[in-house]
Amino acid sequence: MGTLKKTLVAVAVLGAGAGVGAALFALVTPGELQKQAMLKEMPEQNPQHRDEVARTQELVLATLQEAAATQENVAWRKNWMVGGSGRSA
Repeated sequence: MGTLKKTLVAVAVLGAGAGVGAALFALVTPGELQKQAMLKEMPEQNPQHRDEVARTQELVLATLQEAAATQENVAWRKNWMVGGSGRSA
């Protein structure tokens, strides 16, 4: 009988904890209007930021393509915008 009581108390405590956690989660979750406002403020929505990210990706891709085509160690370059100015391995 003692084991059954301990089990029921443990289940009740865990259930209460889960209930409190679910209630707190429901309270802090932003509403639909707040979600829309947050999405508008994200940097990815800014056209200038998108252009910068696209340019950075282009530079990284060009560097990777050049590194694949040459024997030079492009990681040693001081300025990644220009080719062939660093040490080679």
